[in-house]
Amino acid sequence: MSETTLTQDVIPATEPMPAAGPRPSVMSLSIRDKASLHAAYMGFVDGGGLFIPTTRAARLGDEIYALLSLMEEPGKLPVPGTICWITPPGVPGRPQGIGVRFARNEAGEQARTRIETLLGGMLKSDRSTHTI
Repeated sequence: MSETTLTQDVIPATEPMPAAGPRPSVMSLSIRDKASLHAAYMGFVDGGGLFIPTTRAARLGDEIYALLSLMEEPGKLPVPGTICWITPPGVPGRPQGIGVRFARNEAGEQARTRIETLLGGMLKSDRSTHTI
């Protein structure tokens, strides 16, 4: 059985917003095995992406900042991105959550490369994922 743990940190609405626009939501995601990583990875998204199970309300295009723990690796990968997928509650066979497209920067590229290295041959698997 695959195991994914999600913790969410919400920026309080009373916190002042910077002049450049709203700050991205911050989420922590812990993926403990390759099956969970395969189910969450969105390789079909240009630049890579990750499905994050959550009941939090979200909109396409919202910015997200994820702190990703991968299996037994020490430390967390910082993963900035934008919401590109939403699975609403009640979709048969799919968990509710959001898909985050990795930002087009060094951190996003590092996350994509690390995940694809860990998955290796599983990238070509026809096993279903949380998204397709």
